[in-house]
Amino acid sequence: MASRWQKCWDVAPEIYLLLKGSDSLEAARDLVVGYLQSLDWTHRRETAEMDPWDYVLFNEALECLKNIFSPRNERAAKTSSLEQLWKAAVTGDADVADDFVDEFYHLFKGVKVQSEVYPSMLMEGLEVSDFDEYEGREAGQRRSDYLDEMSRRMDEHLSRYRSGLDPEIAEKRIENRERILAVLGADPDDWNDWRWQFRHVFKDERGLETIKEVIALSSEHDAAIRLAVENGVPFGVTPHYLHLMDEKPCDLDFAVRLQVFPPKKYVENMIAHRKDRKWAFDFMREHDTSPTDLVTRRYPRVAIVKPYDSCPQICVYCQRNWEITTPFMPSAMASTEAIDAALDWYTEHEAMMDVLLTGGDPLVMNDDLIDRILGRLAEIPHLSSIRIATRTPITVPQRITEELCEIFASYHELGRRSLCVVTHLMHPYEVTPETLEAVKRIRMLGMDVYNQQVFTFANSRRFETAALRVIMKKIGIDPYYTFNMKGKSEMEDYAVPIARILQERKEEARLLPGIFRTDEPVFNVPFLGKDHLRAWQNHEIIAIQPDGRRTYRFLPWEKNIVQVKPYIYDDVSIASYLEKLRRRGEDPEKYKSIWYYY
Repeated sequence: MASRWQKCWDVAPEIYLLLKGSDSLEAARDLVVGYLQSLDWTHRRETAEMDPWDYVLFNEALECLKNIFSPRNERAAKTSSLEQLWKAAVTGDADVADDFVDEFYHLFKGVKVQSEVYPSMLMEGLEVSDFDEYEGREAGQRRSDYLDEMSRRMDEHLSRYRSGLDPEIAEKRIENRERILAVLGADPDDWNDWRWQFRHVFKDERGLETIKEVIALSSEHDAAIRLAVENGVPFGVTPHYLHLMDEKPCDLDFAVRLQVFPPKKYVENMIAHRKDRKWAFDFMREHDTSPTDLVTRRYPRVAIVKPYDSCPQICVYCQRNWEITTPFMPSAMASTEAIDAALDWYTEHEAMMDVLLTGGDPLVMNDDLIDRILGRLAEIPHLSSIRIATRTPITVPQRITEELCEIFASYHELGRRSLCVVTHLMHPYEVTPETLEAVKRIRMLGMDVYNQQVFTFANSRRFETAALRVIMKKIGIDPYYTFNMKGKSEMEDYAVPIARILQERKEEARLLPGIFRTDEPVFNVPFLGKDHLRAWQNHEIIAIQPDGRRTYRFLPWEKNIVQVKPYIYDDVSIASYLEKLRRRGEDPEKYKSIWYYY
């Protein structure tokens, strides 16, 4: 027997003996499923004592195993996890990765009531009183003392993540700005001009050399960026965003650099699909959800319109990397006729009560054009909400001028329609005094600012996203959505298991006051739209692939409304994610409960 399997069989010897003693896969299935069902009813009848918190973990692991061993699910997932387990028990090994073995080790621990969840990472070494033993003021004081200690431990984690409002960081960035201005032969007045920022985006070989005059690049990033610009792979960094980076790569600016500096694997994948990029990377199937040019619709009462299809800066993981080729690409601006036709579509479709003006980034357009488009939308009587999606408060906060905000405010008429801005802050280190000022200009005129975060490897450490929520609330941004990283093959370096976003929500976000955690973790199902990840009824694990990836079945938001086929998704493996964290200096033991989120 291969030694890597021993831990599985030691945890669940009954399952091992049933598998080993079976002369066929179906015989093994009958025996193992029968054993799980008997185990289920043993605990349902309470013939064996079990604490309620352990029973919940047991039951969730049990349901996953029953799902995984289902022939129906094997057909959907195009693999049989049970067959691999049977082969391993009978022959000593199977053609699977260690990640696969790790998954079943923890699933078996779950059904054997050995889950590694308690004490949690935050509570290790903390003595927790049985509060039922106390009453009145004594009970309240003991509970308060316990919560104080929990908060103190939270603060230890939150303090790891600094923002540009920290005086030391702000001072360092003044030096960075001066260095950039010196290299470009410019002055502070130029810096504060958004048009100057737009004109000086670093996006080609010359831009790469300028970046290297300002900051040190790793050899990997240098080679990947060079390969990208030589082959027309989208790349671009604004002067403002460059000044967020430390002179040398460090832990503080890791997420900022990863936002715009592509990994080599990503660039190679994009080059390989140079000719079919528009189809190969259209994960959300926007080609199939566009009822007319510039419009995408997945829901009954809202659709997006894209008058400008590029950005001042390119996010590596961009959902629309299939159609954006460079910052300010010549074809980005839709024609007046195309924009008018798209706006006419909204007029004709009275179901529309909300419009999301997006792109690309619509705030690349000049004020007059923005005013004209908003004016057309404001004339549509059935539209009661206009949302403007932009990352400029982070990449070029100078764009959020008083004049632009006055245009926004002129269409924000409470009682008739609201106008809000939806931005895209990814990490506390992206926050600057300029971003604060941009948000303040919008908020002081009565409009809300919301945030949609993408949960990537770069912002997925313990309490990293919690720290982002805290700084966002301080500067006047309300968390809105946290998106699971898109399941696009070229984005694997950025991917995070679904289990981690669920763990973050339960063990980190939940400890913040409710008004700080107003975001909802979601998975964007191609063609169909968002599924709320906290809702068990919308997704389920149906297999473990041989490489250790969990296979999920996602049921669309239309479930129980109309019959729509589910979507099958292979996640990134938990073991590979934990290994990447370890290489970054994290202790995987701090994340050990991740295996028990499904």
